[in-house]
Amino acid sequence: MNNDQTKVQGVRPDREVMSRQSLPYFIGISGQTVGSTALSMHLVVIPPGARSEPHIHVGYETGIYVLDGRVRTRWGPDLEHETVSEAGDFLFVPPGVPHQAINLSATEPARAVVARNHPAERDLVEPYVAPSPSLSAQSRTHR
Repeated sequence: MNNDQTKVQGVRPDREVMSRQSLPYFIGISGQTVGSTALSMHLVVIPPGARSEPHIHVGYETGIYVLDGRVRTRWGPDLEHETVSEAGDFLFVPPGVPHQAINLSATEPARAVVARNHPAERDLVEPYVAPSPSLSAQSRTHR
């Protein structure tokens, strides 16, 4: 083990970075900040009325704990499913599932802790474009 892997380290996120999902992140635990090899953990803020870009997480699971606010998460190939999470709720997102987070408040930000079983901060998030309704309908009729 190298020196960083044998000590307990505290991290105070002190700067906002824009995520690939177009939401403000405050970087906490990651490979870059503490030398983590299998975990990252951050604070995400969804501004009032804002939404993330639809996206997928490539190769890792995500756990979310909502601290403040109410968030609608649309998910599925056409973002046709949804679940609403509020302060005190956990949310699990499997790898590769298209999803989008939407703050349901027009006046208050939503805040959540995001944990992933991968040390990268942002590298494995890919944009997702849902198939157009006409293409989606055609593919269902030709199965």
